[in-house]
Amino acid sequence: MTATGFAHAGRFARDLPPPAPRWAGFAKYNFIGGHNDPTRIPASALADAAATVLKRSGANLALYNSDGPQGFRGLRDFVVAKVAGRAGIKCTADDVLITSGSGQGLDLVHRLLIEPGDTVLVEEFSYQGTINKLRRLAAKIVPVPLDDQGIRIDALTNILDDLGRNGIVPKLIYTIPTIQNPTGSILPLERRRALLALARKHGVPIFEDECYADLLWNPEAPHSLFALDPQQVLHIGSFSKTLAPALRLGYLVADWEAMSRLVALKREADSGTGAVEQMMVAEYFAPNFARHVGELSGVLREKLDTMVEALAKEFGTAVEPWRPQGGIFLWIKLPDAIDVRKLIEPAAAAGIVFNPGPEWACRPEAATSHMRLCFALPSKNEIRDGIAALARVCYEQTGIPAQSANVRRA
Repeated sequence: MTATGFAHAGRFARDLPPPAPRWAGFAKYNFIGGHNDPTRIPASALADAAATVLKRSGANLALYNSDGPQGFRGLRDFVVAKVAGRAGIKCTADDVLITSGSGQGLDLVHRLLIEPGDTVLVEEFSYQGTINKLRRLAAKIVPVPLDDQGIRIDALTNILDDLGRNGIVPKLIYTIPTIQNPTGSILPLERRRALLALARKHGVPIFEDECYADLLWNPEAPHSLFALDPQQVLHIGSFSKTLAPALRLGYLVADWEAMSRLVALKREADSGTGAVEQMMVAEYFAPNFARHVGELSGVLREKLDTMVEALAKEFGTAVEPWRPQGGIFLWIKLPDAIDVRKLIEPAAAAGIVFNPGPEWACRPEAATSHMRLCFALPSKNEIRDGIAALARVCYEQTGIPAQSANVRRA
């Protein structure tokens, strides 16, 4: 409790994020964040896995980092096997660092490479967490245009050439090539090779974020950038989207030159990622990963179909969806006249929350009519009802859509 007459606020550090509101619980129609489908959490199997590993290795909890600072060896071995599949990465457990969610992986790589004033190339629409972290680091963010197949190589070429003429070498290219967040695209193999060639020509490392790459409608996506050029690329992934976000587990893959520094930075940041979670996930996923992810992807694809159908019914031609090729998000565009930021409060009053597009754009004004909708958490009925409620709010605030479900609004 704060002592009478004492004001903490006068002693707060500068450049803090805005104060958080008091949490009032989840919205009725929750279309935000990276939540997962609650019906696909294998709670009983996870309980069995936890009991098994605690009986077998529970005494190791007496030690910090009992398998070393890079994380539980069983989970690192699982990551090695997993990324050897669709991602095509050949690595060893020594090339893997377990992190407290992919967010810690972002922080570690940024700490490794970026200083205030450095130039960083980021896809024009990208992960809000990365954009915010880079802004707090006072990096100069240069957006790279996207199309429906991901990062545009012609635009990237021009940007790198222009920077080079001004004597600027970017510190980093941050990209989400497989299930881009928020657009859901998959970068074709030819573009991946072209991206790597450009980065090598200009001497720029690539930071590859593959947090959604396991949730594919078509598992024949191209190999990861890291697989194509391990020396040029730093790679992160996550168990939040394939299993459970509350477990807070992710991983980094890098060659030892970078890994040795990343391990040192993680030691400085914390005393290790939670051991029970690592042991439990390794125990459960080692024999069950392919089946679990296949079933989850099937459920998610059905929910996406439900959301696309609901948007077509309620918004008609007033909405343009970027249909994803996997993952848990749908990126949509409303007419240019709509600023989705003005819908946030009235939507919340109606029990609806969504991610406004400007928060997912390097240049916020380029996405004022966009929003990101997560379809993983709500049920199909909640998706239908929530999209109908969103259309009502949008009409009340903007007059759009003038017609929903073939009924002309008064």
